[in-house]
Amino acid sequence: MCGTDAWRDIPMTDLPPPLDGLLVIALEHAIAAPLCTRQLAELGARVVKIERRRQGDFARHYDSRVNNLSSHFVWTNRSKESLTLDLKQDEATKVLGRLLADADVLVQNLAPNAAARMGLSFTDLHETHPRLIVCNITGYGDSGPYASKKAYDLLVQAEAGFLSVTGTPDQPVKSGISIADIAAGMQAHSAILAALLQRQRSGLGSCIDISMLEAMVEWMGFPLYYAYKGGTAPVRSGADHASIYPYGVFRSGDDKLLMLGIQNHREWVSFCRDVLDNESLTSDQRFASNSARSESREQLQALIQQQFDKWSAVEIVKRLDAAQIANANANDMAAVWDHPQLRALKRYIEVDSPAGPVSALQPPGHNNSYDPAISAVPDLGQHTDSILTGLGYSTEQISQLKSAGVV
Repeated sequence: MCGTDAWRDIPMTDLPPPLDGLLVIALEHAIAAPLCTRQLAELGARVVKIERRRQGDFARHYDSRVNNLSSHFVWTNRSKESLTLDLKQDEATKVLGRLLADADVLVQNLAPNAAARMGLSFTDLHETHPRLIVCNITGYGDSGPYASKKAYDLLVQAEAGFLSVTGTPDQPVKSGISIADIAAGMQAHSAILAALLQRQRSGLGSCIDISMLEAMVEWMGFPLYYAYKGGTAPVRSGADHASIYPYGVFRSGDDKLLMLGIQNHREWVSFCRDVLDNESLTSDQRFASNSARSESREQLQALIQQQFDKWSAVEIVKRLDAAQIANANANDMAAVWDHPQLRALKRYIEVDSPAGPVSALQPPGHNNSYDPAISAVPDLGQHTDSILTGLGYSTEQISQLKSAGVV
């Protein structure tokens, strides 16, 4: 930690965000690339999001849950500028060329080979833009038997083995969030930061290729190694940990869900003695080690639940906290929006949007030397005129581009 909580309110310097002055061009849609570039924007980069005329990023139309705006779009696209371009037209390609002349990073997650067909591969761009970093986010990579397959988040979860370890013994369950997209976006974000540091040394840009499959499989490291060389893979265990027990969900006497986790023998002894009031369990050979407890989880779960049925959730948490046993509430979304810890850490803010102010969370990783560069969720094409003006187009030329359906 950086000392007491007071550091959060004391600026150590008056520095701009670390990516201030950098220009990122985003040919993006859905979640993976937009999540990546939103993080770059809030580190100070100017992110110009290029969208199709009229429809824009199709994630704008996934739902209308945030004051008639899409929850996915609001989440991943604040702090950017929106420029509409019909990239099938030559004049639009010229606009993009002017932007790329000053760009530091190009991020794209278009359909397989779409960017290359438009002359936007790293090979095409490197000679004329030697400092440009190009990041390509794909479903399965740009070669191999899966290169041309469509890769939606749930499909990649399945290909990466995630569904084989998530759910109940009888039924696989997908993640409740777009975990494969998020994995790819996070990997792309860190890879771009590394490429920017590399460029400081070499003076040259580089090409980054990230697939959702590779990113998701990286996150599957535990079950992969658990099944090393043909070993038995972790079984689907619902909300419980597959190999550590007790580590999962229990119900209180007043019908509330709680999570708890036992990580070592000391905690197991304390749990039996101070929470369950049953120290004799520590000498029961069925539960003598984590492996034994995991193998006998049905019997142990019944014994724990028998005790928990006697107490309210408040009483159980009080006992767990006193015994220093890790525990958590199984919160719903309303509880997270009102989470006392997030409020204490001052994480909730408001950002502007085409539908007015909306609640939001500050990006994690607060740094006391700068404030994140958080700005509004853009309307479709909101910044088209200002971007074109900045590129040297006159009012008359902009009007002509609009009339021709270029922007």
